Amino acid sequence: MARAMATVLTGDQLTVIVNVGDDELVYSLHVSADVDTVLYTLAGIQGPHGWGIDGDTFQVMDQLAALGIDTTFRLGDRDLANCLHRTARLADGESMSRITSDMARVLAVGPTVIPATDDALRTEVRTPDGWLAFQDYFVYRGHRDVVEELNFVGADTAMPAPGVLESIERCEIVVIAPSNPPLSVWPILAVKGVREALAEKQRVVAVSPLFNGKALKGPADRVLGSLGLGQGNAAVLAAYEGVITDLIVDESDEADSRSLPGDVAIHAADTMITDPAAGRRFAAWLMGVFG
Repeated sequence: MARAMATVLTGDQLTVIVNVGDDELVYSLHVSADVDTVLYTLAGIQGPHGWGIDGDTFQVMDQLAALGIDTTFRLGDRDLANCLHRTARLADGESMSRITSDMARVLAVGPTVIPATDDALRTEVRTPDGWLAFQDYFVYRGHRDVVEELNFVGADTAMPAPGVLESIERCEIVVIAPSNPPLSVWPILAVKGVREALAEKQRVVAVSPLFNGKALKGPADRVLGSLGLGQGNAAVLAAYEGVITDLIVDESDEADSRSLPGDVAIHAADTMITDPAAGRRFAAWLMGVFG
């Protein structure tokens, strides 16, 4: 979504606020999976699976595996170097937002990329087996567990990173990307002041992650259901209750979405934006409707 919007907006017109609830210490390093995925994608170097760096090598992972270490969480060598850099600077007391800004500059990323908070905010997932750290649930257990409850540890004290509230206040339109609403967007909304800032906006547009009522990849539809939010795009609306003014659904869901409850405006478009060309078309359509 960020890559798509960057094709129709200049760098100073686009700010991307990113979830840090997935951040975790892996191999004693601070991994910020969502932030790095956004940076790599905007830099045009993202890996073929949507994470990591294209063409990266895995010599460190191979050596760790040879030493008997579980390398289910795979980090390429260049990716690992960025995590080493982040970890060292955080240990020196620098902020996540400053480090992210510097990484964006090195990667020649045009838009502003800001972590939702510089404070520790960690998503925990309650499953039938008990509470799990997010990456234990998502990577190590392959997000197969039923999600019964979410907890955003640190949300009661986490403050927005510099520029988060300011960018929301000054922008003409807020677009919520087609990420998993509870797992990837709720942690951002849990940061103090973010939900309130969105409530002041005249136009907050969410893009549904569903196609024919199901997630293209990942557990979004299952998580929405297991958290009691319902099924299909009605569940997406419930997840964003009080936050959004508009919901964009895929054309495959247009007929079913005509009966959605509430006063949120529903729009149908081709939301399959997995490649840059489709992203450009979608972003141009979006700005034509809302810009």
